[in-house]
Parts: sequence; structure tokens; C-alpha cells
Amino acid sequence: MEYNSITTLNEIRAHAPCKEGWEKLLAHLGKTKADDEPLALLTILESNGLDDALWCLRAKSLDRLSRHFQAWCAEQVLHHFETERPNDTRARDQIAMLRNDNATESDREAARDAAWEAARDAAWGAARA
Repeated sequence: MEYNSITTLNEIRAHAPCKEGWEKLLAHLGKTKADDEPLALLTILESNGLDDALWCLRAKSLDRLSRHFQAWCAEQVLHHFETERPNDTRARDQIAMLRNDNATESDREAARDAAWEAARDAAWGAARA
């Protein structure tokens, strides 16, 4: 199977996806049930968005790939955050934690919470400006 053909509908279905996301993906593909046809992650991303695409990575036990992809995505917009809050390292710390394969889940959760707080603080700061 090619790298971009990362899963199948049967593999997704086996991990009990949410009803709304599942139905949205089937409709996008013009299908009514699961099958074993290779399904590109980019197709899931185009159909259902980033959250569902990342869920599919985790469902396939590709947590490391999922975390590194999340870090890459965050880096693509990091400059916006750092423009507003140049001395705030919480977003960079979260990116580093996502890439740290030895971090514990509680370490990742703490960094994720701090990054969400940083994003909220930046949004409020931008709204007030």
C-alpha cells in the first residue's frame, strides 16, 4: 500500500468513528458502506477536516506520525502567534513536546493545555487591540 493510501473504510469503521464524521466521509466518497479500497489520508482531510484526519492516524496506532504532523501544522502558523506574543514560549514548547517521542502522556497533556491557554490569550489580546 502506498504511503498516501494510509487506510481503508473497514479499518476506520473498526475503530468506531463518530456517526457524523463517518456519514460525511461516506457521502464524500459516494459510498454507503465500508470496503477495503485504499483511502488516502488527504481524502479524509479534504472531506472531513483536520480533526478527523488526525483521528484516523491515531486509530491506526500511528500516534507518532500524528504528533509530528500536528507539530508541522502548528509551525506553519507559529509566526502569527509569535508576532502577537514574542516572549511567550508555550506554543513552541507544545511543538517540542509533540516531537518528543519519550514524553509521557501527562507531559503532553500539560503542554497541550498550556498551548491552548496561550492561543486563547493571544486571541483575546488581538481582539482587544
